[in-house]
Amino acid sequence: MSQQASPRGTFLKIAEVIKVRIDADPTMTELPTATALMGEFGVSRGVALRVFDVLQEQGVAERVAGSRLRVVRRGEAIDRRPLAERLVDVITIDQLAVGAHFPSATRLCARFGVSRPTVAKALDKLEAAGLLSEGRQGKPRTVLSLPKREESASP
Repeated sequence: MSQQASPRGTFLKIAEVIKVRIDADPTMTELPTATALMGEFGVSRGVALRVFDVLQEQGVAERVAGSRLRVVRRGEAIDRRPLAERLVDVITIDQLAVGAHFPSATRLCARFGVSRPTVAKALDKLEAAGLLSEGRQGKPRTVLSLPKREESASP
């Protein structure tokens, strides 16, 4: 798609091409980079960024940590809570008792699709809250206390 042919609306045409690719490839989880779009379609960085804006407005993509854009699929439930809150749920979902081994950082990275430093920060918060023991190399973290359930207010 050459910018010389019709610069007006080029970003809309590219956005449509990207949407077709997303629909055709269910394994696609991230959008291409601006540099990749610039190279493939022969457009400026500004046009590539407008493509991303259109896809976000249409609910096809959302920004994630860093500057990447994640593909959002229809009907996909997304938990937008901080990782530390989602890790508290691990205790409940996995039915861990006090004294039980908490999953390793490696397993948590795979389970939540986040980086090791992100998991480490969230685990530090749970440690500070008194829910988990301190983790050390070769020594797994254990559950020190169970999370308090939020009680619904009764009239």
